[in-house]
Amino acid sequence: MIFRAPAPIMGCDWNKAVFLAGSIEMGEAEHWQITAAHQLNDAGLDVLDPRRLDWDDSWVQSINNKQFREQVEWELLGLEMAQFRIFNFLPGTKSPVTMFEFGLATGSFTDSVVVCPEGFWRKGNIDIVCAKYGIPQVKTLDEAVKLAIEEVNHAQELLKLYDSLEKTM
Repeated sequence: MIFRAPAPIMGCDWNKAVFLAGSIEMGEAEHWQITAAHQLNDAGLDVLDPRRLDWDDSWVQSINNKQFREQVEWELLGLEMAQFRIFNFLPGTKSPVTMFEFGLATGSFTDSVVVCPEGFWRKGNIDIVCAKYGIPQVKTLDEAVKLAIEEVNHAQELLKLYDSLEKTM
């Protein structure tokens, strides 16, 4: 299934879920999440797409703003619970929220892949963090999607192996 913010994430198989973190700036960033979501979903994975189609730039970014808080809490839940995360930094964008989420991921959620081509304004920072924490980088979104599918499928195989071993004990 494809879950888009702020829809409830009920029925998500967290063990097979991929969170799409990356450049969203409305009017600046291409809507890359559509392609990635369909490729991942076609491979049998659940997808968490934070790109909110009814986003309103006039919303006050405050804990007291219901829509804003709902969005941030949805993203944090998906980021934390998903089996895997794709971080896609696009040239010509700043992506401060994605950089924040990437920082969270380096300390807590290691199952991630990064796409950060030349032209992203803080590519050097992203490259250094990836190198330090062993987070793989790929050149294209297609490569990131492929790696996400492989990693989630591998995790599923390990869970099945663990379950079968547990039953024999």
